[in-house]
Amino acid sequence: MILASPRHPGAAHRLSTRADPGQTPLAVRAPKADNGATQPAFPRGAMDPQQRSAGRPVPMPDRDPVIDLVRFFCLALVVVAHTMMVSPVLHPDGTVTSENILGNERWFEPVVWVLQIMPLFFVAGGITGLQSWRRLRARGGNAFDFMQGRLLRLIRPAAVLLAVMFTVLSLARLAGVDAQVIELLTSGAGMPLWFLAAYLAAQLNLPWLAALHSRAPWLTLAGLTTLVVTVDCLRGVLPPLAYLNMVFVWCAVQQLGFIVADGERLQPGRPAYFGIMAASNMLLGLIVLLGLYSGNMLVNLNPPNVTLLLLSISQAAALQLFRPGLSRIASLTGVRRMMGVAGLRSITVYLWHLPLLAAMSGLLLLTDFPQPVGGSAAWWWGRPLVLMGVVALLLPVLALFGRLEERPTASGPSQSRPAAAVLLAAVAVFVPAVDAALNGLTLGLLGGGAACFALAVVLLGRIPARLTTPADRPGGSDPPLPRPPLSANVEP
Repeated sequence: MILASPRHPGAAHRLSTRADPGQTPLAVRAPKADNGATQPAFPRGAMDPQQRSAGRPVPMPDRDPVIDLVRFFCLALVVVAHTMMVSPVLHPDGTVTSENILGNERWFEPVVWVLQIMPLFFVAGGITGLQSWRRLRARGGNAFDFMQGRLLRLIRPAAVLLAVMFTVLSLARLAGVDAQVIELLTSGAGMPLWFLAAYLAAQLNLPWLAALHSRAPWLTLAGLTTLVVTVDCLRGVLPPLAYLNMVFVWCAVQQLGFIVADGERLQPGRPAYFGIMAASNMLLGLIVLLGLYSGNMLVNLNPPNVTLLLLSISQAAALQLFRPGLSRIASLTGVRRMMGVAGLRSITVYLWHLPLLAAMSGLLLLTDFPQPVGGSAAWWWGRPLVLMGVVALLLPVLALFGRLEERPTASGPSQSRPAAAVLLAAVAVFVPAVDAALNGLTLGLLGGGAACFALAVVLLGRIPARLTTPADRPGGSDPPLPRPPLSANVEP
């Protein structure tokens, strides 16, 4: 949902309230439209004083189709790219290895500067996360309520994935399937767990980073950037320190999303956006030419480094530069319907597509099905079939487990979960996720991760209904929110 342009008739209003510590002050004023006319001050989904006194419900805000389109594009690109990377090989001596065909192509290194969209995903996450946090605060929620909601949305689908994989692969091992094939299939969950750890690290830090942003946005971004560069400078001396940037880099990119979301004062114009894109890419090219970093953005991804921060600056500027065109595309009826369906189950698609791809590829090794040499013409012509196979396997998974993305809500009045329970749940999630990122995923870690995630779900419980009841439902009473300069999806 977004805070969309209002349609209330009448004169412009102004409302301001004193913000709580860590919350951006609420200030609603009448903005100017493109034609110079004054628009109504109150966002759709908020109540002006007359409405509030009358007790009339107000419709909830819509979604920002541009952010939906960006997220859909990122997810689709990730799925397609993975089908071009995974290529298991059965050698004559019986050993099994997996090759990254796309990553080994020489022409792919410059292309991945454009196609490495992980930074863009975190920029979009910063935009939506900031608006979601402000909305939750307006409903009376706190940082631990925000953490509870974010954790539940991600770990409920992930817990089932780990449990299913552990059960199926354990049975396959008992049935005599080669250990190397089991290892190949197990690795299919490694990338989703890596992303889970990185995204949660950024999102769980969002409330206090938002408080810093409300006071000193550019200073906060500069501080995070300094931490990123400092870790990069020390990683040669102490290599394990590099993994601190799993937090610092993605929090910095998320912070950039905050600045985009609150960018009413910026709006530098198209030439400036071009300049930002050019400057960030020139600086990125310079540090690559100096040999300080690899030019392959896949190599720079794990652990991340400052190259991805520079890439995120370019992508954030591109998002704003091409926003009018993207808005026209996203407004098409067919595109909106497609994004609406995909958005409801995006986490399930992301978590399951790579394990299903690895499972399909591994099982084919046990058959007499022709296996083209990786990178050959026959292999490339077979990629569309592989993609269709992954999509076909995803459909029943979405039917069975897609609803797990819907966060459970307590019926009737209920209190927020204790802070200790939320923090313990976060620890239970991060222990296996960090272990997988540092040491790789094993069959035993799959089982341990499933148990830890299940424990976290129990600790988190259900979200209080008062924090999820929209204003357009009976009993809903959202306080007024400021009209943001950039509409953004916000979750209950």
